[in-house]
Amino acid sequence: MRLAAVLGLGAAMLFMNDGVYAADHADAPGSGADPAADIGDLYAWRTDSDTLVAVVTFAGLAEAGAPATYDAEVLYGIHIDNTGNGVANIDIWCRFGLNMAMEWGIQCLNVPGADGPVDGPVDTTNEGGNGTMVYAGPRENPFFFDFEGFDGTLMSGDLMFDPMNDTFAGTNVTAIVVEMDAAAAAGGGTTLEVWTSTGRLGAP
Repeated sequence: MRLAAVLGLGAAMLFMNDGVYAADHADAPGSGADPAADIGDLYAWRTDSDTLVAVVTFAGLAEAGAPATYDAEVLYGIHIDNTGNGVANIDIWCRFGLNMAMEWGIQCLNVPGADGPVDGPVDTTNEGGNGTMVYAGPRENPFFFDFEGFDGTLMSGDLMFDPMNDTFAGTNVTAIVVEMDAAAAAGGGTTLEVWTSTGRLGAP
């Protein structure tokens, strides 16, 4: 699965690239069987002139208070095109793993501006130098959508969305948050395309 965002100097816009097929929020036929690899959303924004933040959510529709979903066999990619040709100039790769005490941790490679790999325990802000950081853990689903209104609209042909009804309220996702040096990510460019991907290691 792949979801993409375009990031200019002051705003982010989510969209699906032509020729790229994806589904989110557990609505793909196989996603229920592999929630760790099922992307919910990608968010990307600049917090100031120096910092770019990318957030990947997955394993959506978990009950509030349920443990996060970690899987050592899934590779998470955050891809950045800073030249406008639709090809990644920077690939950030993140993966979960267990230590000898059977505690989960995360490692992200190639984070722009970091001194090296950024790693450490989950549910913790792990710093990588030069203002970079990586966090992973459960969060309330930030995606707002009236799914009942969507179904009603499809069935009736009339708009039935209720702006006060959030179907995903009170459900959790697992999130990976990567904060990086904006200038290093931009590489001299002024517009970034950011997308994310997941892949199960060893899958054909």
